[in-house]
Amino acid sequence: MPPGVYLYYSKQQHRERVRVISEREREREMALAKVEIPFLDFSEEALTGLEVKSEKWKELCNRVREACETHGVFFLTHDKIPGSLREEMFGAMKALFDLPEETKNKHVNPKPYRSYIGKCPVVPFYESFGVDDAPTLDASQAFTTLMWPEGNPSFCETIHSMSSKMQELNFLVMKMIYESFGIEKLYDSFLGETTSILKVMKYKVPPSDTEPAIGLVAHTDKNAITILCQNEVQGLEVQTKNGDWAQVMVPEHAFTAIVGDTLKAWSNGRLHAARHRVVISGDRERYSCGLFSTPKEEAVIEVPDELVDKEHPLQYRPFNYSDYLSYFVSKLSDDALEIYAGI
Repeated sequence: MPPGVYLYYSKQQHRERVRVISEREREREMALAKVEIPFLDFSEEALTGLEVKSEKWKELCNRVREACETHGVFFLTHDKIPGSLREEMFGAMKALFDLPEETKNKHVNPKPYRSYIGKCPVVPFYESFGVDDAPTLDASQAFTTLMWPEGNPSFCETIHSMSSKMQELNFLVMKMIYESFGIEKLYDSFLGETTSILKVMKYKVPPSDTEPAIGLVAHTDKNAITILCQNEVQGLEVQTKNGDWAQVMVPEHAFTAIVGDTLKAWSNGRLHAARHRVVISGDRERYSCGLFSTPKEEAVIEVPDELVDKEHPLQYRPFNYSDYLSYFVSKLSDDALEIYAGI
């Protein structure tokens, strides 16, 4: 066959494949459920002068709780984390993930979900690092020095500032949840038993001639609540309570709050742990970072007496968080919480 003819048919076949994949993607999008995720205003203007115990404050607390009960996820604006810092963070993440593999593989931690993950056959387009206690300057410096032994003050300052501000937002959301249940007296004990993990994540561009790819498999977070910040590349999908998958479009400059297993158990099942995944397509890399408020290893997750009544009988026995996490890692079961701690 003459070379020109072969080339012609190759292009035609490629165009046909792209057309078929595009049709499949449209079909997939049509099959996704439609869901309206609450979008709450946590801007400085909205919160300024909002006195704790005021009716407006109580109303906002209740809206947070309702979003966590209904969807297990909501969006929020928070301009105390300026757009300039977000851009600096995404730039720092790109520099981090561009490091040589041998450098990235130096980040090893015996605890689950901390070590560098890359080139994993289950999630081939996904890379991540988990940094314990990143809001503390010492932890940010230690991680920076491991990646850049010669030093990188700008990177250190950026991840420390970003994680600190995300932790403040995380704590604000948790405070509102406690107050919505009328048990704000227990909030200080939550703070004393809580630490954090900063996860930075990159999703590579899948091959152009493939269907949308799973960037991160479906799961519930195991911690209490996660504050997620992403670049403009979408991909987050959430499973509704009836089992359908919904593509959620995160508004520009918004943060995403996601309820995890620990908060679901603590709330006696009143709050919904959102099962979610990341699906990637298109020609741009997706970057995201999450601040995970996590119980300390020795912490015991126990339902407060105030959240147990005739309408809400006790659903979970007290359990040690570290033991539960070890159980989940050994089983990787979707219903690990119910099996491990359910009554």
